Amino acid sequence: MRVVIAEDNALLREGLVLLLSSAGHEVAAVAASGPEVLPALLEHRPDAAVLDVRMPPGFRDEGLRAALAARREIPGLPVLVLSQYVEEAYAAELLGGGASGVGYLLKDRVGRVDEFLDALERVAAGGTALDPEVVTELMTRRRDDPLATLTPREREVLHLMAEGRDNTTIARLLVVSDRAVSKHIGNVFAKLGLPAGDSGHRRVLAVLAYLNGG
Repeated sequence: MRVVIAEDNALLREGLVLLLSSAGHEVAAVAASGPEVLPALLEHRPDAAVLDVRMPPGFRDEGLRAALAARREIPGLPVLVLSQYVEEAYAAELLGGGASGVGYLLKDRVGRVDEFLDALERVAAGGTALDPEVVTELMTRRRDDPLATLTPREREVLHLMAEGRDNTTIARLLVVSDRAVSKHIGNVFAKLGLPAGDSGHRRVLAVLAYLNGG
């Protein structure tokens, strides 16, 4: 996998380069400031981009803006965004387009190497990878019906779906059968008024779009 990294913290940037290289991936380019990101992405057109949200010169949302701009220029470009904190507005904006291949992780997750690499691979394959803390923030922000009609188990299933977990993984984590998971998912979509016929990241993004009011 060819990856472009955008991170202003030199230590973390070099750590990401070493981590990805050790895992057999190619780092096509690195960017240390917001203005460097979009040109690097357009030049190298990587299989995935790993971007910090806040970068110089303003340390506001330069990385996110570059990611959104790149996805307009390169539709479907897989983007994994890193953030120091849960910032709902940034997560909602990244997910607002309803496109595939997006991820939003807290930087602490990078230290959990297997989880980070798994998230990157899911995003590169067109799926989603949302930090559990981000999912919790998005879900608790919407307390109105019909979310209130979900059972505790259905909310657990929805939470894991939003993280990008497939049915088999959900069944393993909840210690239930695949058939039980399918039933819970059907109930979730019925209660949220979302089509139950699709699968994978599309249904996850549909749920997230609903949670974001989109």
